Amino acid sequence: MGKKSDGKQLAQNKKASHDYFIEDTYEAGIVLMGTEIKALRTGKANISDAFATIRNGEMFIHNMHISPFEQGNRHNPTDPTRTRKLLLHKEQIHKLLGLSKQDGYAIVPLKIYVKNGYAKLLIGLGKGKKQYDKRESAAKKDAQRDIQRALREKQKVAR
Repeated sequence: MGKKSDGKQLAQNKKASHDYFIEDTYEAGIVLMGTEIKALRTGKANISDAFATIRNGEMFIHNMHISPFEQGNRHNPTDPTRTRKLLLHKEQIHKLLGLSKQDGYAIVPLKIYVKNGYAKLLIGLGKGKKQYDKRESAAKKDAQRDIQRALREKQKVAR
């Protein structure tokens, strides 16, 4: 029996790339309790308002919402937005701590996925965008979309 590697993406923070320049990414494990992994696998997670902090040499994620699993133990419900511990190497935590102390940097959750049967969270070191940076990014995205649309139209005419 080989290892199962599904790599299925369960949740994504689309606001992160809009609000931050992502400079570096790290893969972290998540400490889950009870039926939270089952709820994650059914896509009941939201990380759009989540943020990460470092306390006492350990990293935690706050405001990550995992809805309770319906078929689970109803007598012992867990708080859907409880603070969850992230599993990283000590060197990675120290590096992130030093970099996030700089002005304008934050540790941002990017997406949740399953890898080899374990829930993983991709976190990024992000530098906050100014308003004019956001407008510039939107303009680039619109220009790219227009180029793609024109190429599709040109290919339709050529056929």
